[in-house]
Amino acid sequence: MVSGNRQWVADRIYESLRCSIMNFELYPGSRVTETELAQRFDVSRTPIREALQRLAVEGYLTIRPKHGCYIRNLDVFELAEYYDVRVGLEVEAVELMGRRIPYRDLAALAEDWNPEHLKYGDEGTEALKDAEEDFHIRLAELSGNPILVQYLRDVNNHIRILRRLGFPDQDAVISTYQEHYEICQSILTNDIPKACRLLRTHIHASQAKGREVTLAQLEIHRRRATGG
Repeated sequence: MVSGNRQWVADRIYESLRCSIMNFELYPGSRVTETELAQRFDVSRTPIREALQRLAVEGYLTIRPKHGCYIRNLDVFELAEYYDVRVGLEVEAVELMGRRIPYRDLAALAEDWNPEHLKYGDEGTEALKDAEEDFHIRLAELSGNPILVQYLRDVNNHIRILRRLGFPDQDAVISTYQEHYEICQSILTNDIPKACRLLRTHIHASQAKGREVTLAQLEIHRRRATGG
């Protein structure tokens, strides 16, 4: 019972810190410590440590033993390079799929993103953002190459903040449904070149939206910090 309650506390702290990072309340590059956070949340350091370790695994921060934790810096040029790798991996996954299309699994994935149903809602909620990332992992898994999936997961850990900012409004959400659905339908009809083209466009559009929101948020916080 105690263990379950501790996990509940760690989950709540994780969600609070993740929101603070995503909203730039915890600024990129800033330092936090277990002691400071334990005082802030009025808990022991154990659930704080669990929450920080989870955030570190997901790429939101870096843990430096005896020095504290540092919120991940957002270098838009470095992130662009990760996106280049992401595109290469996902296009390769689709091309591999073209050799032996897993129709049943792919059709199920397409139905999950049918824009007529809006299974995950029509707003940029955390649940939808999780599902959006999972779509690309599931698509890669259908390539049958587990090493490719492993590398894609690693890339996602580096770009997660940026990609989760790529839903500034409802139009972006609806577009995501349509694009995911069209990518799947193109593979199902064995039009692999079209699927790869759609996938590249989809990823780069998401990148551009995330970058726009990120730069705007950074500028707002810079002005607040300098009084400009």
